[in-house]
Amino acid sequence: MTRVLVVEDERHLAEGLRFNLEAEGYQVEVVETGEEALDSLLPNPNEFAVLVLDVMLPGMNGFAVVSELRKAGQFIPTLILTARGHPDDILKGFAAGADDYLTKPFELPILMARIHGLLRRREWLERSLNVAAVPQGVSEVFQFGANQKAVHFDELELRVRDQVFRLTLMEANVLRYLIRHEGKPVSRKSMLDQVWGLQENTDTRPIDNFIVRLRRYIEDDPTRPQHLITVRGVGYRFTAEPGTG
Repeated sequence: MTRVLVVEDERHLAEGLRFNLEAEGYQVEVVETGEEALDSLLPNPNEFAVLVLDVMLPGMNGFAVVSELRKAGQFIPTLILTARGHPDDILKGFAAGADDYLTKPFELPILMARIHGLLRRREWLERSLNVAAVPQGVSEVFQFGANQKAVHFDELELRVRDQVFRLTLMEANVLRYLIRHEGKPVSRKSMLDQVWGLQENTDTRPIDNFIVRLRRYIEDDPTRPQHLITVRGVGYRFTAEPGTG
């Protein structure tokens, strides 16, 4: 049975989530703090299929929980619940490593649809455990850097020579958007609009944080990027084969 960990300190909401998720056939465990969540997840990385995580928690908040999990190399699909629907808060959650978000109050069918989507992501990750070779003829694979680097969007992985980096869903979407506009400057505002669906006057610094992280994966020398180039006053440009053309 698929296990879901719910981290929510509002008891009535936590029990409502438990009741409805169990009615859908999930096995649910509920904890009230970020520290309890880490105690459940860090020693048992495969115990749960999905994490439903409130942002505003006593002690360690939800952003910090996701960040700690990602630092520990755990990529459990994570849905954050937030009463703060401001775009800056949403971006902060994605920057920490969350995969999706819902703003309170929310409708149950939407919550279930988001969880089903995250479970599909988990299936992709489980299929990708054998990474010895780059499959031939697989869609959603983009090779670059004289074919020494490859993004497997269907598996949410970036393979750089003999290294494999798992990507969050939002990291993959940022990279996909830049690759689709290869060779062209892409503004930060267009990325906010097209990748995150945010059209308000939003702080663009989280985008810069995503680029810094992606450069650590992709670039031979992140301080002198060759693939993810800063376009001063605009945003960024992706170049697949530096020095050609």
